[in-house]
Amino acid sequence: AYGGSQARGRIRAVAAGLRHSHSNVGSELIRLTGTKYACGRGGCGACTVMVSKRDPMSQKIRHFSVTACLVPICSLYGAAVTTVEGVGSIKTRLHPVQETLAKSHGTQCGFCSPGMVMSMYALLRNHPRPSEEQLLAALGGNLCRCTGYRPILASGKTFCSVSRRLWGLLCKARMTDRQNHLLLPFIKICTELFEKEEFQPLDPTQELIFPPELLRMAENPEKRTLTFHGERVTWISPGTLKDLLELKMKYPEAPLIAGNTSLGPAMKSQGQFHPILLSPARISELSVVSKTSDGLTVGAGCSLAQVKDVLAESISELPEEKTQTYRALLKHLKSLAGQQIRNMASLGGHIISRHCYSDLNPILTVGNTTLNLISKEGTRQIPLSERFLAGLASADLKPGEILESVFIPHSGKWEFVSAFRQAQCQQNALADVNAGMRVCFREGTDTVEDLSIAYGGVGAATISAQKSCQQLLGRRWDELLLDEACRLLLDEVSLPGWAPGGRVEFRRTLVVSFFFKFYLEVLQELKKQVERFPGTCRSPEISDRFLSVLEDFPVAVPQGVQRYQSVDSHQPLRDPVGRPIMHLSGLKHATGEAIFCDDIPMVDKELCMALVTSTKAHAKIISIDPSEALKLPGVVDVIRAEDIPGTNGAEDDQLLAVDEVLCVGQIICAVVAETAVQARRASEKIKITYEELEPVIFTIEDAIKHNSFLCPEKKLEQGNIEEAFENVDQIVEGEVHVGGQEHFYMETQRVLVIPKTEDKELDIYVSTQDPAHVQKTVSSTLNIPINRITCHVKRVGGGFGGKVGRPALFGAIAAVGAIKTGHPIRLVLDREDDMLITGGRHPLFGKYKVGFMNNGRIKALDIECFINGGCVLDDSEQVTEFLVLKLENAYKIHNLRLRGRACLTNLPSNTAFRGFGFPQGTLVTESCITAVAAKCGLLPEKVREKNMYRTVDKTIYKQAFSPETLIRCWNECLDKSSFPSRRMQVEEFNKKNYWKKRGIAMIPMKFSVGFAATSYHQAAALVHIYTDGSVLVTHGGNELGQGIHTKMLQVASRELRIPMSYLHICETSTATVPNTIATAASIGSDVNGRAVQNACQILMKRLEPIIKKNPEGTWEDWIEAAFEQRISLSATGYFRGYKAFMDWEKGEGDPFPYYVYGAACSEVEIDCLTGAHRKIRTDIVMDACCSLNPAIDIGQIEGAFIQGMGLYTTEELKYSPEGVLHSRGPDAYKIPTITDVPQEFNVSLLPSSQTPVTIYSSKGLGESGMFLGSSVFFAITDAVAAARRERDLAEDFTVKSPATPEWVRMACADRFTEMVWNYCLFS
Repeated sequence: AYGGSQARGRIRAVAAGLRHSHSNVGSELIRLTGTKYACGRGGCGACTVMVSKRDPMSQKIRHFSVTACLVPICSLYGAAVTTVEGVGSIKTRLHPVQETLAKSHGTQCGFCSPGMVMSMYALLRNHPRPSEEQLLAALGGNLCRCTGYRPILASGKTFCSVSRRLWGLLCKARMTDRQNHLLLPFIKICTELFEKEEFQPLDPTQELIFPPELLRMAENPEKRTLTFHGERVTWISPGTLKDLLELKMKYPEAPLIAGNTSLGPAMKSQGQFHPILLSPARISELSVVSKTSDGLTVGAGCSLAQVKDVLAESISELPEEKTQTYRALLKHLKSLAGQQIRNMASLGGHIISRHCYSDLNPILTVGNTTLNLISKEGTRQIPLSERFLAGLASADLKPGEILESVFIPHSGKWEFVSAFRQAQCQQNALADVNAGMRVCFREGTDTVEDLSIAYGGVGAATISAQKSCQQLLGRRWDELLLDEACRLLLDEVSLPGWAPGGRVEFRRTLVVSFFFKFYLEVLQELKKQVERFPGTCRSPEISDRFLSVLEDFPVAVPQGVQRYQSVDSHQPLRDPVGRPIMHLSGLKHATGEAIFCDDIPMVDKELCMALVTSTKAHAKIISIDPSEALKLPGVVDVIRAEDIPGTNGAEDDQLLAVDEVLCVGQIICAVVAETAVQARRASEKIKITYEELEPVIFTIEDAIKHNSFLCPEKKLEQGNIEEAFENVDQIVEGEVHVGGQEHFYMETQRVLVIPKTEDKELDIYVSTQDPAHVQKTVSSTLNIPINRITCHVKRVGGGFGGKVGRPALFGAIAAVGAIKTGHPIRLVLDREDDMLITGGRHPLFGKYKVGFMNNGRIKALDIECFINGGCVLDDSEQVTEFLVLKLENAYKIHNLRLRGRACLTNLPSNTAFRGFGFPQGTLVTESCITAVAAKCGLLPEKVREKNMYRTVDKTIYKQAFSPETLIRCWNECLDKSSFPSRRMQVEEFNKKNYWKKRGIAMIPMKFSVGFAATSYHQAAALVHIYTDGSVLVTHGGNELGQGIHTKMLQVASRELRIPMSYLHICETSTATVPNTIATAASIGSDVNGRAVQNACQILMKRLEPIIKKNPEGTWEDWIEAAFEQRISLSATGYFRGYKAFMDWEKGEGDPFPYYVYGAACSEVEIDCLTGAHRKIRTDIVMDACCSLNPAIDIGQIEGAFIQGMGLYTTEELKYSPEGVLHSRGPDAYKIPTITDVPQEFNVSLLPSSQTPVTIYSSKGLGESGMFLGSSVFFAITDAVAAARRERDLAEDFTVKSPATPEWVRMACADRFTEMVWNYCLFS
């Protein structure tokens, strides 16, 4: 039990139960729901809290952020824990961090916001005026899927010292806008989305003090051993080193847990189990740091963050020659994991874990590090060597020994140490390969006296290239040594073709690429030595064109400007339409008081559910044996297909599998138990016997080979394509591969089903974009009328299309459990299960054939696309249709054929995802444009311009439109991005640099909004006015983070002519607005806004006589009078929908209400030796017409762009040969982090644009920005093409998305890739 509470959200941890992590205890036991559970592995930061402890060495209070999901409660003895509730509350007083985040528009869905607040809060407790670099480091371990991070950083920067670069950007933007104002004097352009001056200042004196009781405990520490007994595990925390050594002797197999960052995830995902756990947290001797004349001794219990500080201090105190190893370690510590993990993980734990991907162990190995061991029998030292890291008994710890400290010696005068790593993204990602390298020269010469090289990521443990190093001793540091070293390293550090983790050629290439970088770095250092000591031996000169590769890509805080058109000066101040109004729930997001589905308190007799999924990709189910599971404590029942009283889904898409499974991850049955832990444990005990079936199809290529398709081909054609191909100058054919994408909404799928006591009624609280679909599915599953089922949606923690269809599946299964047991059922998916079961964006394989003239004019284009639909139809047919309809993008091509098919494979069914086929398909079109440009020797942008729609015209499906706004966006983007001059700068840079190349690309966009059916555009609203004048608005849209509720109140405020403070939205409910359409296709605010507008206009029409009679009266007066006169103060609003249809037989129609136009320009720089890239700048111009809320719309554009950038650069789904998804969490699946945002990120809403179709001439912008992320992809391919041209390689390489470091590195073929290919050929 807790020792007490210091304040709401401030926990004084004296002792606590064992089986919970801190995040579970906070939400389940004491109802502090602000700390969110999202991944369970410490990789996303949603559960960040602040821990405060008194440091036994410095005697100061340390405040540090941690991920609560990995923190065992027992480890918090003597610590103060502050959750987001303890920072501030809308009920009492907001903290400046919370207020600033919300008012800077740094929240959208809000699920990640408490974690963001806590990371910033912990930073400010230590550094009230942090630098921008410290801010970036503090937020590096927090993921956000909605905002694109820019507004979050903007809020944090208000606490930092002002950046000169930012002021320069703002001044430049204001000067440009003043020039534009001279051209268009009636338009006022704004560049501020919030007023910083309105924020309350940070006052460090007002923060909570460290609890006096804990301070007294720390001053007189408890020496006795504390033992906590759990259900299956015993946690022992000794108070002295002597007691710890005795316990280790008694329990030699028991692991020591310091930060739980290694063992925690292993126990959760890999099923590791240890009955005894020893905690060294209270042993001060393990945290001692001592400095001597020959090196640094760091206690094994020091956290990596503390090690980082110690190294930085030593580097500042010592001469450079002594700190080579320390600098290498510090470099990797800056990018190793996120700040929270660095605060938790210990140096000793990192070393002892011996992970093959360890970033520190290769450096420590080459740095001649010594491990100081201690046991009951005494002390001894062993080297941190390859033999130790391989776990060989002769070089390992003996039973009863622990690691006490680590000695890292100073480097010497002619000694050089470097560190290298390459990962999927720059920060917070496990390395594909890393290395530590050290060379020592005979004084005054370039002759190698000693050489050490160690690699991580190329074997089961860190590998030392001892044989290679031995053979290079005595050699001069020159080209001959370089060639010999590469040959020897490839021979010694060998990776078989079947090596775990794949990417074998890439990893082999990095082995030699890293050594080449080391070779160049050392040459540079030797050159400095020659300059310092003129008599020394001269080394080979380095070409100036090689020098830039020695500079690591800088990690800088993104800057940028957001431009939008201000509202008319005559618009009343109370009218909020067009103003950057804060998200309605922004403050609640920031304080953790916004309630999500799983934050609903436990209801009486509630049970928990866990799903049992198939482990086979295609098999017959022989038997299901739940007997072992049913014997476990707390298990109530197992729900199977035969328990379903109604229909078990569709014939080809069952809720629970019967007889046959079609993919790994298909749901077979579900376990119901008293707790979620019991349910999960029991689900592992269900025994299912299979008989495997053929064929098993995973890829699009295999599906084509087996003629395995889900639906008929969709086709559009115009002109005479065969004839056109005969009359062109050139023809090019190519292929494009686009990988799938995981939704990675921060809030996983979850549902709470509560059966009522009469009439078979059910209340369902669900995280969904389509509550009506959940309602209908549950109705048919239970065989009860729809009117007995009420679905409630308060808010959704991100959806992106992944919560349109899938929540109905989980809601129906949970409802069956509720009806069978008679108990409420809560089903919350773990991140791993969510990613395994739910599917995502359809992977695509596209083929094109394009005929064109030498001036770049395209005369004929034939595109055929195949998407991987997975094992059932789901939305794949509609995705195929939309893909084909949107393939032409912004281009008028007279002879055009577009075809699409959805493939049937044995993977989980893919489903709706933001953009709905457009981001994949249009990449094929733009790749085709790039290929034409390369063949014509023209810039891609010139070919784009030449083939773009220019006048009022009709699309391939005969829908008329005007491209005027498209052309304006393109020209504005050209101007705002200074594209012509920057293109010249890029070419100049590439001439001067061989191993680094820059690329720049500009992409146009014509995005069609809405569903291709009129019935899907209808919407309804219900508006009540109460007698006190307050107004309750209900509509059919769902709050997913896109600010739909905020916009609806803006609409109601304008129509009713009252302030937004009078208005309230409670939730979306099928009981108040029935038969709703999914909140999707960027149309939610459009159609629901029209419905709200209609309801308000009806009410104002009723109030008109009263207002005329008393024009000077107040709103309250008019409402009171209306009530007295028996005038109804409730109205239903309805919008019949935009007309939309498509006739696929004729290949024509008007499928879309309108288009959104935009353009984006991005510039990148790639490292040809590693495949890494940095995003230098992005400029976006988007046609929003008259934005309802510029802050929300710009946030949607930025968030979609960053999500699209992830699709095209880092997000890679990895499957085993058996069809098991390996990338099932943030450690293996890399969505963009805060350091992936372009260093300059500018967004402009096109001014002076109108559309008569939509409410107040606004446009839906939820999806369109996604494809603009491809500008980064094409900038990368532009840089790769520059590298290939210089190497005399063909430019028409296969386009493959995502452009991962592996693809970039191998596309930039050179002497090192050739070495690897030759090695593979002859080995």
